Amino acid sequence: MQGQEVQFKDIISHCKEYGFIFPGSEIYDGLGAVYDYGPLGVELKNRIKSYWYEWMTRTHEDIVGIDTAIFMHPEVWKASGHVDAFNDPLIDNKDSKKRYRADVLIEDQIEKYLEKANKEVAKAAKRFGDNFDEKLYRETNPRVLGYFDKAEALRKRFAEAAGENDMTALKRIIEDEGIVCPVSGSRNWTEVRQFNLMFSTQLGSIAGDAGELYLRPETAQGIFVNFLNVAKSNRMKVPFGIAQVGKAFRNEIVARQFIFRMREFEQMEMQFFVRPGEELKWYEFWKNRRMKWHQSLGLGDDNYRFHDHDKLAHYANAAADIEFKFPFGFKELEGIHSRTDFDLKQHEAHSGKKLQYFDPESQEKYVPYVIETSIGLDRMFLAIISNALREETLPDDSKRTVMRIPFFLAPVQIAIFPLIKKDGLPEMAREVQSLLRYDFACQYDEKDAVGRRYRRQDAIGTPFCVTIDHESLEAGTVTVRNRDTMEQIRLPLDALSNYFGERLSMSRGWKSID
Repeated sequence: MQGQEVQFKDIISHCKEYGFIFPGSEIYDGLGAVYDYGPLGVELKNRIKSYWYEWMTRTHEDIVGIDTAIFMHPEVWKASGHVDAFNDPLIDNKDSKKRYRADVLIEDQIEKYLEKANKEVAKAAKRFGDNFDEKLYRETNPRVLGYFDKAEALRKRFAEAAGENDMTALKRIIEDEGIVCPVSGSRNWTEVRQFNLMFSTQLGSIAGDAGELYLRPETAQGIFVNFLNVAKSNRMKVPFGIAQVGKAFRNEIVARQFIFRMREFEQMEMQFFVRPGEELKWYEFWKNRRMKWHQSLGLGDDNYRFHDHDKLAHYANAAADIEFKFPFGFKELEGIHSRTDFDLKQHEAHSGKKLQYFDPESQEKYVPYVIETSIGLDRMFLAIISNALREETLPDDSKRTVMRIPFFLAPVQIAIFPLIKKDGLPEMAREVQSLLRYDFACQYDEKDAVGRRYRRQDAIGTPFCVTIDHESLEAGTVTVRNRDTMEQIRLPLDALSNYFGERLSMSRGWKSID
């Protein structure tokens, strides 16, 4: 079988056609950057949540969960810095009237230089064949070196401007690089300005500043303000972590690329509290462990890379992104940050309450440092489906659309077919469904020929199809078809639960991490 990648627009269309994702409020012509998860989408989304949350809390005895409120006291966001500093640098093109994030335009330009360098390497590899020394070529070819030098110089210049929040310098970089509007193709730009991303609302019927609340722009602060509650109630000892899955909201002006950047999204965050002075050791630990978690999904190790931050947030002393190769290039999937003791000390100062931990080993009190791992659930969903969807040519030259979703995440795990709708086959198929439905996500289907039913299940990523035929009535065996290999085997009914249990359990992926 030969797989072929599909276009991003085809992924979006496929998601709607098969009930993964629908545009929000579609009958009213939609709402920008808002999407609804359909029947299959919500199943896949919930499995991703489970794969993350249960791995965090089951396989790490020093991590517990929490679920905090979306609304928080407004002083929380003053303490965290979001009221004064949660901004994006925006720029408008005067001809297209389109608005862009200035930092994204510059980052895309850096990526273009790197892509040009890699294209030169790829052409040389094709030209020289087996005798090609890629390492030497990258280190000596003037054209390749030139592109890498341009990328590095631009990266440093951008880091300096961003680090100083210099909007004029960002505009100058865009002009010097000749960056054009993707829509109009012109360089007719406005000045760069800052825009705060928090949604505000009112508490009850109170108007004005006294009743102003914010929809939380991140889930981390709910963990920080409950640090002592969790530590005391669960007798946690530093180092320990608190994990949470929850909604967050950002008034993204430049929301784009399907569910990659939305105004309402979900985060999967874990804050790990450590002794001061040990934070960089734990930062490296979680940086590598989170990469192993991603690789356990089987999406291809080459599709991931680390990107260490040049510009550190004011609260961090180390930061890196795990980037994934989406259809539109490598983009951030997860952030790992060493946040120092900034958050807890800020909340101490603004609340007037001590957030110190008494260490029974050292017999001292201190404010712990924090290592954060933060992954976007919606981005994780997009990474999985964009990697999974394929058009394949089969040995008989026919084609099939298949979603190679990891088996243990598939929204439908087992499809159950009677070969025909008579002779007692549907009744036995229902019995098989009853046998499996309490342990696995099953779907019954008796419409159309079996071949067409296979294709429908391939298109939604179902790992296994079970077909009941006349031999099943006589011998008590069924045909089990594997989505990826398309191989078929016969199994007795009493072997099905163990067979599927071994292949559909999330623990298969978790064990590969350790």
